[in-house]
Amino acid sequence: MHSLQRIGRYRLDRRLGSGGFGVVWLAHDDVLEAAVAVKVLSENWVDHLDIRERFLSEARLLRRADSNRVVQVYDIGELPDGRPYFVMEYADGGTLAERVAAGPLPVAEALRLTALAARGAAALHEAGIVHRDIKPSNVLLRTSPGGSDRVLLADLGLAKSLAQASGLTMAAGSAGYTPPEQAEPGSGIDARADVYSLGALGYHLVTGSVPGPPGKVVRPDRLRTDLAPDVQRALLRAMEPDRERRWPTALGFAAELDRLAVQVSPGAAPGPRRRRRTVVTALAATVVVGAVGVTAAIVLREPADKTVQVADSSGRVTAEVPRAWGRQLRDSGWNPKTLGLRDGTEPGLAVADDLAKWQDLRSGVNGAFIGLSEHGDVTTEVGAITHTGCHYDGSRTYTGTRWHGLIRTWIDCPGSGGSLTEAGLTPTGGAEQPQVYVQIRQDDGSDAIDSVLGSVRVGA
Repeated sequence: MHSLQRIGRYRLDRRLGSGGFGVVWLAHDDVLEAAVAVKVLSENWVDHLDIRERFLSEARLLRRADSNRVVQVYDIGELPDGRPYFVMEYADGGTLAERVAAGPLPVAEALRLTALAARGAAALHEAGIVHRDIKPSNVLLRTSPGGSDRVLLADLGLAKSLAQASGLTMAAGSAGYTPPEQAEPGSGIDARADVYSLGALGYHLVTGSVPGPPGKVVRPDRLRTDLAPDVQRALLRAMEPDRERRWPTALGFAAELDRLAVQVSPGAAPGPRRRRRTVVTALAATVVVGAVGVTAAIVLREPADKTVQVADSSGRVTAEVPRAWGRQLRDSGWNPKTLGLRDGTEPGLAVADDLAKWQDLRSGVNGAFIGLSEHGDVTTEVGAITHTGCHYDGSRTYTGTRWHGLIRTWIDCPGSGGSLTEAGLTPTGGAEQPQVYVQIRQDDGSDAIDSVLGSVRVGA
């Protein structure tokens, strides 16, 4: 294996790691000019048909999951010596095992990362798959445009379809992360086995220690004395030896972790936001599609001396922004897939005092992106966004005459001045659609968030 330099069109760079049955390489796709990860069956297993089938099963299950919260499979093939391989997306941010190696994480960050992993598990469960080996080394981080991290579940070597899992007769898993029913042959498992592992993952990130065996887990507040009681209860409930007493779903556990992350985050309490000139990064205008040029802002009318009204090219999305922001407009829409929603083009616009700086995360800029989505759950996706290196300034609920939803803000990001706000909005009247994603960047010390959100209108 060490003599391999290429696999098909993939040029091998360096070895990333190895497991029980395969070796993973960092490689370069010379056709698409992109970094990828290539997993190859180890030489000593080439003649073992059961191991070969298990190896291929992992690739099939990853493909079946078809979620941006799970590592994607791009290609599959076979070496001249008969060993199968498959090609996956490369997670350049490493693993949660590397992140926690230096010690416990800030509690809010640990909860958010665990919630994102739980949403990945929920995607597997929706596809009829149980992971069976969720642990820090199998949770990967991939940098997205703008510097935020995507959290990806990987290594489905022990994964099974839920239909198969109900009759499993062999024990499997990793010490500290394995529920009792998974460690006892013949017990049968379901999605709640992964909930236990997710609880153990959160426990490890919060305390810096792998939990003990089921029923003998040291209370996390003995390892971290400042831990809030609600956080401890949520983690211990996930690790209940009796699965009937656990969180019933990974998605329900994720929702509770997100709620608790808001509670324990600095600045999370409702009240006036701090007005500071700080440093900021953003998901930024990669969400805007089809924007060939920048035009002068479209002023439909002047609602007040200090604001202008702008609209996208379809006329469905309009909003009012501070006059100083309304210098340039891109009005040709966006692709909600950037946020983790359905692929396609929807109405949207970006307006700013200098849209050329919108893409440069080191530049100060004042403006807003507003995108419509007719499908999916925008608020959930906004709740999953992270901006690595930035200080999370808290979340709050927005309630207006037209919209209600979640607002999250970051400050103190390296590279530019101001703040970054993400918002997911749904109609106040109770309808599920349409929903709106809003990103606001402010560098001038203003606080225009509520006024901009309150002005957003979506036409038929």
